[in-house]
Amino acid sequence: MKRIWIKDGTFVTMDDARPVLKGHMVIEGDTILYLDEALPEPAPEGAEVIDGNGFVYMPGLINTHGHAAMSLLRGYSDDEALQVWLEQKMWPMEGKYTDEDARWGTALAVSEMLRSGTTTFVDMYDRMHIVAEVVEQSGMRGLLTRGVIGLCPPDVQTAKLNEAKQFARDWNGRANGRIRTMLSPHAPYTCPPDYIARIVEAAQELNVPLHTHMSESAAEVQQNIDDYGCRPVEHLDKLGFFSGPALVAHAVHLTDDEIALLAERGVGVSHNPASNLKLASGIARLPDLLKAGVTVSLGTDSAASNNNLDLFDEIRLAALIHKGVSGDPTAVPAWEALKLGTVYGARAIWQEERIGMLKEGMKADFIAIDAEQPHFYPRTEIVSHLVYSGSGRDVKHVWVDGVQVVKNGACVFLDDAQIRAEAQRCFERLLSS
Repeated sequence: MKRIWIKDGTFVTMDDARPVLKGHMVIEGDTILYLDEALPEPAPEGAEVIDGNGFVYMPGLINTHGHAAMSLLRGYSDDEALQVWLEQKMWPMEGKYTDEDARWGTALAVSEMLRSGTTTFVDMYDRMHIVAEVVEQSGMRGLLTRGVIGLCPPDVQTAKLNEAKQFARDWNGRANGRIRTMLSPHAPYTCPPDYIARIVEAAQELNVPLHTHMSESAAEVQQNIDDYGCRPVEHLDKLGFFSGPALVAHAVHLTDDEIALLAERGVGVSHNPASNLKLASGIARLPDLLKAGVTVSLGTDSAASNNNLDLFDEIRLAALIHKGVSGDPTAVPAWEALKLGTVYGARAIWQEERIGMLKEGMKADFIAIDAEQPHFYPRTEIVSHLVYSGSGRDVKHVWVDGVQVVKNGACVFLDDAQIRAEAQRCFERLLSS
């Protein structure tokens, strides 16, 4: 079994017991075997030795909400309200997508995420078998779900749900366990109540989690009240959506009672600060959610509404905007912000025993950051530098399951140059068709 020995590195472990240490990490196969200040005794025989000087090693980042194939639409429609952007710009273009568009759009997103330090991502879209194939090839880890919109005749609803169920069956646990699956009604405003109830029942049958967009905009909340006589949280709760493992994206517009209910039900929230700011959807009540005990993680949403997939940007925004709106500079400290992209991300997708932390016995999903740059000096507080000064552009090497998937800033199993060329070609065809 292959061994890797990283010598004399700085490790930001995300473990409260020892947050930062200077020392050594030994990987055996897909698992962290040893992590400590002292030299491993005995020295690991036959290990690939890596000089860790000048690098900061930390767990791979976890992006808990996105739509990878939409990276083809980056910059196509900016500075629009959510419903205008979605219904008048995105949906018509997405309606012209082919399998090829989905493949190269996903590959573009996966390349960007890996190269900026994200090792695990949640993706909701269609043509998910293609997304899964790209994930499998890339070496990345993904929690994937065929999102379904129910604004269609009953027979089409059933066909979509059957497709989503088949994908969940076919791909759960594939790629040596790197791929897991969920079921996802797109949102309460795009799926009739009886359809959501059918999806909940299917998730229980398949023993997979649920994911949806929820309370992203004030208009969406009001529409739910107008249509169903209650707000989205109560609506989904009545439909049994929170009766099993569930992750909701956005959750911007919440009341105190709704926050308490999400905490009671154990519902995870994917906080998407950049997308919510860009679409003027609002700012989620992150400090209140955390204080109530809700597991909050970070998502980029798609590159069409962000417009990048660098999770370090989301970490920094999460630390900054909540200070600004609350008037409290301690609202989200740097360490807590970094946890949102690592430890809490793993918890939100029910993998906290495997990923999100550098710790003996956990999966070897980690990144190496080039700290020999001006914005990492002077050497005061490395967590502060990562959150307030760092970015995904500082990432040089990435490992998932103990396998190096990014080396010197380039994907190992994907052809980055080909992906860029094919993505450009696909966009030009979409624009002209």
